[in-house]
Amino acid sequence: MKDREHSITLIPGDGIGYEVSAAAQSCVDAIASLEGFIVIWDEQQAGGDAMREFGNVLPEKTLNSIRKSGVALKGPITTPIGKGFRSVNVELRQKLNLFANIRPAKSIVGASSRYSGIDIVVIRENTEDLYAGVGFEKGNGDTKQFINFVNKKRGTSITEDSAISLKIISSHASARIARFAFDYANQNARKKVTVVHKANILKYTDGLFLDVARRISRGHMSIEFDDAIVDNVSMQLVTKPENYDILLCPNLYGDILSDLCAGLIGGLGVAPSANIGEKCAVFEPVHGSAPKHEGKNDANPSATILSAAMMLKHIGEKKASARLEKAVLKTIREGKVVTYDLKPRKVSTTKEMTGEIIDNL
Repeated sequence: MKDREHSITLIPGDGIGYEVSAAAQSCVDAIASLEGFIVIWDEQQAGGDAMREFGNVLPEKTLNSIRKSGVALKGPITTPIGKGFRSVNVELRQKLNLFANIRPAKSIVGASSRYSGIDIVVIRENTEDLYAGVGFEKGNGDTKQFINFVNKKRGTSITEDSAISLKIISSHASARIARFAFDYANQNARKKVTVVHKANILKYTDGLFLDVARRISRGHMSIEFDDAIVDNVSMQLVTKPENYDILLCPNLYGDILSDLCAGLIGGLGVAPSANIGEKCAVFEPVHGSAPKHEGKNDANPSATILSAAMMLKHIGEKKASARLEKAVLKTIREGKVVTYDLKPRKVSTTKEMTGEIIDNL
């Protein structure tokens, strides 16, 4: 049994995070009991509660727990808009070098959507691009120096009242995520990888990402490869989503397009994700912390539970993973005990829907 004993870090998050994380934890414990393995949870804090308790939104204690266990299930964490602390999600990915973000979008019978037959996976580079966090605040002395340097070297006319964020794309990170995407395609019977870019305008950064992806594709001739400009992909996803299989994206485009893809399958409430590194992996719902719904016991737990199913597959419990995913899909398909966003005949609570999923295992 020792080889089927799994230590998992649990980060509840903020807002509805505690409710949906508890739901996923209950489902994992239930499937572990049914399938005969053991899960040892280590609950840690990040976000607002961590700031209040430790004076740090991402305590070293939390990072060390993930480094030790190698895997974490995380609820959504609030990120202040335009001020306050930096995104915990971004910092977590960078600190643990979780370079690959996997966001599958697959149609679910019973989830409200204008589309059917959607089956797209967004694979997003997770550590660079505008999310690398290299920025210059308006009016700061360093900002003025940087503006003067650029204006002098490049003949530009950036004004001193500007704020600046640097878009960083490296060869090594681009190659790493491209190899990951093609390996994922081979391991999951996927047939096509489309690299998304804006290389017609951003010739150095997106051009580099595209060139590296093309080079990596030559080592995977069994997988169809093409590229598309991000604005065109946005339109085509709405008009012809069947044209896409795996979308390989730099950080920012992957974040935006994965939300678009979630809209094709019924919304963020059913959108799971994984953040994979060489040593650690963190699984979380794509949706945010929805603070207005905190404590109301009405949040849809599906995205977090489906993220937990992805986690189970990652740690080698493939049968349990498939069984948990199937239970979620059955619950949504039947529509008898589901939350308000799934447009049920009778609205159920988060805990009631979780119980139904466990009953369907």
